Parts: sequence; structure tokens; C-alpha cells
Amino acid sequence: MDLLMNDSVIYDFNKSHKPVKVVPSGATIEIVTYDCFENQLQTEEDEITGIDWNRVNPATGPIYVNEAKPGDVLKVTIEKLEIGDQGVMVVGPELGIMGHRLKEMESKIIPIQDGVAHFNGLMIPLNPMIGVIGVAPEGEGISCGTPGAHGGNMDNKMVTEGAVLYFPVFAEGALFGLGDFHAAMGDGEVSVSGIEVPGRATVKLEVLEGEPLVQPMLENKEVVTQIASADTLDDAVKLATELMVERVSEKTGMSIGEATMLMSAVGQVEVCQVVDPLMTARFAVPKWLEKQLGVRLI
Repeated sequence: MDLLMNDSVIYDFNKSHKPVKVVPSGATIEIVTYDCFENQLQTEEDEITGIDWNRVNPATGPIYVNEAKPGDVLKVTIEKLEIGDQGVMVVGPELGIMGHRLKEMESKIIPIQDGVAHFNGLMIPLNPMIGVIGVAPEGEGISCGTPGAHGGNMDNKMVTEGAVLYFPVFAEGALFGLGDFHAAMGDGEVSVSGIEVPGRATVKLEVLEGEPLVQPMLENKEVVTQIASADTLDDAVKLATELMVERVSEKTGMSIGEATMLMSAVGQVEVCQVVDPLMTARFAVPKWLEKQLGVRLI
């Protein structure tokens, strides 16, 4: 199995980046990551005002997948996630939903022991997940802090062990990277940080032909989801919903009207994050519907 250490990081997804590793379609690789602050906050004595903000949200990569070309889809299976033994959270002025109420930057070191995160005497269940994951976009480079059609900082708590993601490929080799692990995060990521941790992901990378995508998709054992990012949460919800309705219509032969009624009956609009430069939502469809329809939605 290939191993990619965190000495190879990018701060934007960009087709001009030189790949640090080349793998064939079907390869499984272990990827080691920093936390979103590039491990700059390790103790309560580390001042958040002293960190280098140009080193925020690093992704390990990029990885060139030999067979990937524009118009293909990169299928990413998250086989295993491991996280560090402590995390960090931050809040501050103009950050997240409550930034208008905050006067100064604050950070908190959060130990992770015995399968829980310890926060002010509380024990928080873990849901380890990947915040930043994606491929090079079609045009100019996009900061790792921003989500989009290429993936990026989607902060989707479903991006966890056992999930399968599908990314539209815009550049030769896809140029895949990931980072920004969280030990726990709720939908919305309202403070602008989850419990930020370094980690290690084992992923399988496969190239699919003939399945064009506009925005990323994700599936697990329970649901198939369409992810979408846009300037506002309203627009992200509308885009995710419309793309899923179109997909159901195309796969089943239903009219747009019938597919819309079906999605209104069984689909779920859900929030990924509301604090990044673009907002991210997902539209989730239960897997039992695929069985009844006799189709695969992705």
C-alpha cells in the first residue's frame, strides 16, 4: 500500500500543482494529514493570534491518478480513518455564526481519550470525518478553505469511514488531496471549526467513465446524497435538490414532475456547513428507494 506523508501539502486545489505521487486507478493509499492549523496550536499556551494564517486548511497531495481525464469521475472509498489524541477548537470576531458577538480570539485544546472528546468535563461522542477533500478545479486554483464543484472544504460530516465519494474530474490525473480532519462536528460547523485534529486516511481511488457529474456525490450504506455548494444556503439547497431530481428522472424515465413529487416524499434536505466562503448542502435519498426502483443513482 502506498503512503503519502504530510510533508507534501497544498493550500489550494490547482491543476498547475506538480503531483507528489502517481497511482493507477484502483490503488489504495494511506494519507497522513495535519490538522486545519497545520498543528500550530498544540498547548493552551500557544497563542492563536500568533499563528500563520497562510498555513490554514492544508491538504496532503496532490495525487495524480493515471487514467483520470476531464469528463471522468473519481470514485474515492474511505476505507479507514484514524485521528490524533487531541484536538483544538477556535472562535473569534467575524468567524462563524456567532462572530458578531465575540470580542477576541479564543482557542481550546480538547483531549481525545477512550473514544470520546473531553470538553469542560463533558464527554462528546466522536464522529471522525474529513473536512477538505477533492480534486483540481477546471479554472483557476481554489483555496482549500473554499468548497465547490471540485469538492474542497465541504465540511460534510458524512465524509467518514465507509463513505464513497464521487468527484467530477476537471484536470488530467484529477490531482486529488485531502485534509482538515475533525474528531467531532455537527451539521453547520457553526463556530467555523469542528474539533480539529491531525489524522490518517486509507482511501481507494478509482476512475469511472461515462457518469458525468456537476457537483460531488456521496453514498454510504443508508443513503445516496447529492452535495452542492453555492453563494447562499438557499442556492446550495436548490442546486442539490435540482441535480438529484434530474438524476432520478434520467435513471428511471420519470417526468421531472413525478421525480419531484417522489423526492418531496422521501428525500431529505440537509446542511453540511454555513460558515465557509460558499455554503454547502446535501440532498439525501434512502438506499431502499434504489432497490424499489431497480436502479443505481450513482
